[in-house]
Amino acid sequence: MREIYLRTEDLSVGYNGRPLIREIRLELGRGEIMTLIGPNGAGKSTILKSIIRQLELVGGVVSLDGRDMAKLSERDVARRMSVLMTGQIHPELMTCEDVAATGRYPYTGRLGILTREDRQIVAQCLALVHASDLADRDFSRISDGQRQRVLLARALCQEPEVLVLDEPTSFLDIRHKLELLAILKDMVRQKQLAVVMSLHELDLAQKISDYVVCIRGDAVERQGPPEEIFTADYMMELYGAARGSYNALFGSLELEAARGEPEVFVIGGGGAGIPVYRRLQRQGIPFAAGVLHENDLDFPVAQALSVRVIPEKPFQSVGEAAFQEAAAVMARCRRVVCPLADFGPMNEKNRLLRQAAEQAGKLETL
Repeated sequence: MREIYLRTEDLSVGYNGRPLIREIRLELGRGEIMTLIGPNGAGKSTILKSIIRQLELVGGVVSLDGRDMAKLSERDVARRMSVLMTGQIHPELMTCEDVAATGRYPYTGRLGILTREDRQIVAQCLALVHASDLADRDFSRISDGQRQRVLLARALCQEPEVLVLDEPTSFLDIRHKLELLAILKDMVRQKQLAVVMSLHELDLAQKISDYVVCIRGDAVERQGPPEEIFTADYMMELYGAARGSYNALFGSLELEAARGEPEVFVIGGGGAGIPVYRRLQRQGIPFAAGVLHENDLDFPVAQALSVRVIPEKPFQSVGEAAFQEAAAVMARCRRVVCPLADFGPMNEKNRLLRQAAEQAGKLETL
């Protein structure tokens, strides 16, 4: 049975008592990751700052484990909730171990003296985020990706049940984005943490989230599992994008196709055509693609970037009708590109297209 740990009821958030977003109802269970997405300025950070009490609530209630957060002391909240917000911190003359150890202060006395047990927890948390080798290094002299891992260790040192992160992958390169989110996913599974965060990278949000909350205008517009949220049409609508397209299958954005009559015909398939489609699009060359089965890896990218795609139904050989249509389109193109060397029985007609292009002196191979 799902155990709800963080809940908001009729929450309104904003500034100086003026609501920006109203009627926010969220439920987050242990061992789950909830991600807030939406356009810049939509209010994702405002919601997170209100949940962690950095901003005063305009209305409604935030509860932790069934208890109203407004009635909990700062120390009680710190023992239940850790926060990793956007923005660089610049501690003076502190090692990475010192920075991580500040996460133990909710458990220390007024003097902030760490016990042997506290030191062991700090070491364990640094190990969990693969940062043990950074312990003695100056925090101000490590990379952004290393800092994020140390700050995550600090958050884990609080032994929280809820972790709140605002754009944790900002400023990170691809390696460190993947590394940080992989560590986070491991922590959620191992410790049954409840995580709520905001992300700009839709591909990452689609892959890591158990639940997605879409913010637009003055309300939570839609929420649900990623399989329901990340559709091509809705992503374009949510962000008000008028150009290009969103590929729900790959979780990626595609630029708009070049316009005009196709100048190049691409005989692709099995993913081999995708680099060709993108190269032609970058060069502003309109092209046609085919014959592609509708379940082929190439198909959705060709649909997004080409002027025309000649399709065939899944799991059947390329038929005569599709072959003749492709041959007619290919005949009007100046060039034919075929990145394929081998053709299976279902694609025999594509081999014949390639042969015809070669005989006409139009074929280019990659």
